[in-house]
Amino acid sequence: MKKLRILAAGVLAGCLALTACGQSGSPGASAPVVSETAEANVTVAGSPTFDAMKARDGVVVGVKDDQPGLGFKDATTGQYSGFDIEIARLVAAKLGFGADKITYKTVPSAAREDTIARGEVDYYVGTYTINDNRKKLVSFAGPYFVAGQSLLVRADDSTITGKDTLKGKKVCSVTGSTPIQRVREQGLTDQIVEFQTYTQCVDQLLSNQVDAVTTDDAILKGYAAQQPDKLKVVGETFSQEPYGIGLNKDDAALRNKINDILQASYEDGTWQKIYDETLGKSGSPASPPAIQRY
Repeated sequence: MKKLRILAAGVLAGCLALTACGQSGSPGASAPVVSETAEANVTVAGSPTFDAMKARDGVVVGVKDDQPGLGFKDATTGQYSGFDIEIARLVAAKLGFGADKITYKTVPSAAREDTIARGEVDYYVGTYTINDNRKKLVSFAGPYFVAGQSLLVRADDSTITGKDTLKGKKVCSVTGSTPIQRVREQGLTDQIVEFQTYTQCVDQLLSNQVDAVTTDDAILKGYAAQQPDKLKVVGETFSQEPYGIGLNKDDAALRNKINDILQASYEDGTWQKIYDETLGKSGSPASPPAIQRY
């Protein structure tokens, strides 16, 4: 759980800067964190996904577009930014594809497994928690980050202080997400509202239609940072959410290659640079998690 503490504060400043930024890199920066220079002469023997990338001369990456500081699309410029976007760009560059060869495809939580299985994206980077049930349908490289479930409430609400105070409250999250499953499994409340995006849940919260939004603390801190006079994150985190890069279940070659890319970024300082320029803008330190190879 201490990794969760590390990340929680880190998202704040990055998210604040992000609201005024349309670059596909770090919040507030004039250029992306990761170099757009693509690695030359890359091969991934035995990977049908990589073969498809080479054939089309481009990468299709599944992402989120409504998570400030993580995966966010500027409505004015159409540019993507955040920690997850930078990780996606790093992987693409090391696979031999520059930023101009990346197509971002927004995929809602409930559709991730099907989208990956059908080959509509080459890989998925979007606050995607690694768990055993999902491993039956897709595979994961990583984790590249660890978060924890928390609660977002209205700033003037003093009745919700943590997960044990949710009884009788309307709680909103995204269909198919791990957090909403946990609310059900733990019986935290019997009033559950589901939408396709967290932005819809936040809108419901602001209009007093629901009492709380639950998901990973990194995501919620981003929304709170955008409107600190209206929203706040409360309580201790009550889960551990290792974020992985989602891949075709049978493409072990590409999974191993991406794990190698992530490991190298941990060791050469690239991961740290990405973190410091996005989620770490508040000055809260973090270290990359251990890769879980299988």
